[in-house]
Amino acid sequence: MFAAIDNFPALLIWLPMIGGILSFFLKDGRQAKKSAIIFSASSLIVVLVSVVYSGKEHFFINQVSYEWLTSIGSSFSLILDGLTRTLSLLTAIVFLLVFILVPSEQYKEASKFYGLMMLTQCGLVGVFMAADALVFYLFWEVALIPVYFLSSIWGGEKRIRATFKFFIYTFVGSLIMLLGILYLYNKTNGSSFSLMSFYNLTIPSAEQNWLFLAFFLAFAIKMPLVPFHTWQPEAYEQAPTPVTMVLSGVMVKMGLFGLLRWVLPLFPLAVKQFNVFIIPVIAFGVVYASLIAIYQDNVKRLIAYSSIAHIGLMAIGILTLKEVAVMGVLLQMFNHGINIVALWVVAYIIEKQTGVTSLSGLGGLAKKAPILAIYLVVAALANIALPLTNAFIGEFMIFNGIYQFNAWYAGFTGLSIIFSAVYTLNMIKKIFYGETNASTSGFIDIRGEQVVVLSVLTVLILIVGFYPQPFFKMMEDAVRLILTRYSS
Repeated sequence: MFAAIDNFPALLIWLPMIGGILSFFLKDGRQAKKSAIIFSASSLIVVLVSVVYSGKEHFFINQVSYEWLTSIGSSFSLILDGLTRTLSLLTAIVFLLVFILVPSEQYKEASKFYGLMMLTQCGLVGVFMAADALVFYLFWEVALIPVYFLSSIWGGEKRIRATFKFFIYTFVGSLIMLLGILYLYNKTNGSSFSLMSFYNLTIPSAEQNWLFLAFFLAFAIKMPLVPFHTWQPEAYEQAPTPVTMVLSGVMVKMGLFGLLRWVLPLFPLAVKQFNVFIIPVIAFGVVYASLIAIYQDNVKRLIAYSSIAHIGLMAIGILTLKEVAVMGVLLQMFNHGINIVALWVVAYIIEKQTGVTSLSGLGGLAKKAPILAIYLVVAALANIALPLTNAFIGEFMIFNGIYQFNAWYAGFTGLSIIFSAVYTLNMIKKIFYGETNASTSGFIDIRGEQVVVLSVLTVLILIVGFYPQPFFKMMEDAVRLILTRYSS
């Protein structure tokens, strides 16, 4: 098994897995934090190096296949391409910044906290790289289980209810998807779970319809899309904020990834048949979530509903099947992860010092923390897709594709841009302007690790906003493969 350890996909699995297991045996929280930083930084380095070796001539170091369950035709197959590399890069960045940000003394039994976080990272990159349906399902569940324990152990007062609801929603969707996977496996005459074997199947239109619904339901819950979103605001509010950063920044991308990797290539007839019904529902959800965000007083719930709106917009972009929209979605998945994590970092810093999450309970922080105010303004402007920030390019391409598909849908979903400006600017006003109160009068401006983390996120927002070409070059092969397989 370790013969292929020099392959990039193998390293991206083994590093967080070994780091997670090691953390459980470290009694000192500071040692566990250092270990998590080292292993997550190593994962980031591997992803960055893999970008240099991403051409066709380096195919064999970007894929790996171990013998696993040979009796049922399943191999432990992983692959790195433009799609998976982009999401693996986002995962590595987010986890490294979270580990740098969170003090080792913040949580009791910190070694377990860092260990579970590392195992979550392992599960996420496994989902993105899986080239075997059974391996994909395995990592889909592996990514869920540590989050359940992280939220139920270190979450808020209502954590048990919120975590149980999150688990039930996602687990039910996963089981339905598993039925679809097993059905496709039987269509190969029980010979293979490999992604390529599934791609090569000829699936009649009637079968595609219910298989599409089985997979789409699991992915819609994970994103989540309205009306499958009700678990998210409560889960985001009750989970520890570092865990929420992972949920919002990375884990929701599992659903979008599933549409691109599995749904479009496998069920093209069903996609074309259902998207005329599904896109209007998602468009309604985008506007609905944006309106709900305007009336939120809790900053965590505001960010949660903002995320629902942005993810919904990306889902529409995928289902339009327009190349410009799909390319925009791939870029926007990375951008959304960076922007939403930046907002969560600010919310985490404010809650940590004041113990307050309500907007009405804050105010006047610009006087006490001008540096933090600058970072929040940059992240907030990126959240509303201001030109020269990273989100502008991605959203512009998505709306371009939606307009090509249907101008009315583009106009309706475009309302979310106006609404996002309303709730985002209102959030800035209530947090940083006005007079200080008992909760904010003693606020201390950011320093140390907090400055480092927010500086990295801000630099990424600006760099991608000014020069996104390296990302387009990295993702070009993935977009063509997805749309070519759909068309064929």
